[in-house]
Amino acid sequence: MNELMSVIFAAIILVGTFATIFSKDPFDKLICLGIVVGGIMPFFADRGLLDILVATALIAPLSTIFILMAMRRLRHDT
Repeated sequence: MNELMSVIFAAIILVGTFATIFSKDPFDKLICLGIVVGGIMPFFADRGLLDILVATALIAPLSTIFILMAMRRLRHDT
């Protein structure tokens, strides 16, 4: 992988990490974790871990959607 691209994806991971740490709203935290996952995926592809890349690409968005729906339901019930 190009070194510049590695630096850019590492910066995306760091931005998502710090945004997750400093975010107060649980919805924002989940979205920021999605940014972290998006930054990690090119490193999986570069290493040739395509099975892990496919699993992550399928599981991460679906789990985020289900957790967001459950959190919205809990917020409306209280």
